[in-house]
Amino acid sequence: MSDTLRDQLLGLGFKAAPKPERKPDTRRDGRPSNAPQGARPQAKAGEGARGPREGDARRGPQGKGRPGGNARPGQGQNPGQGKPRSREDIDLAKAYAIRAQKEKDDRIEAERLKQEEARARREAKVKLDELLKDKALNDEAADIARHFPYGGKIKRIYVTAEQLRQLNAGELGVLQSTGRYLLVTAAVLDEAEAIFAPAVALRVDPNAPAEDDPYADPAYQVPDDLVW
Repeated sequence: MSDTLRDQLLGLGFKAAPKPERKPDTRRDGRPSNAPQGARPQAKAGEGARGPREGDARRGPQGKGRPGGNARPGQGQNPGQGKPRSREDIDLAKAYAIRAQKEKDDRIEAERLKQEEARARREAKVKLDELLKDKALNDEAADIARHFPYGGKIKRIYVTAEQLRQLNAGELGVLQSTGRYLLVTAAVLDEAEAIFAPAVALRVDPNAPAEDDPYADPAYQVPDDLVW
């Protein structure tokens, strides 16, 4: 619109349109463009000195994005809590426990039996020693070696000619006691066997074939290096 037309309209009583109010330019931090350098924008009512931060409204009262915070999945669980064991794992663990307990019980029982056997042997040997007091018939003048197997080795005892006959006839026998071989009667041999059977070193069956006991003949020579 030219100035001439504007003047004509004003003359007819028309009023000029009011000029729009110009708002001050604002920066990104909320300060007017003409505000002094370094000045901070005034905080609105209810806001802190620094103003609301982006995301505070949705973070909730804990200041985190969602209830419970930003904890990752699994952080709230106990460190040692893993995957629940299956029924098969539980049964297998029970089987191992039962087997371990049985093996332990077997070891304890075996040790108990071993100690019981050792105690019984000690008591039997004491009774045997009591029985054999003054019962041995060994003759210091004996010069005939009578060999016999005992404990997987060849042993020998010296007897007289008459004792050899009686021994081979089953009238006498040989007992092992305290590291010695004792010549005793058949009756004493029976009593000793009832107390402690392993002590019987030689008992001859007179009805057995002669070849079953080659050592019965004194002519059967056994080398000294085979006798222990």
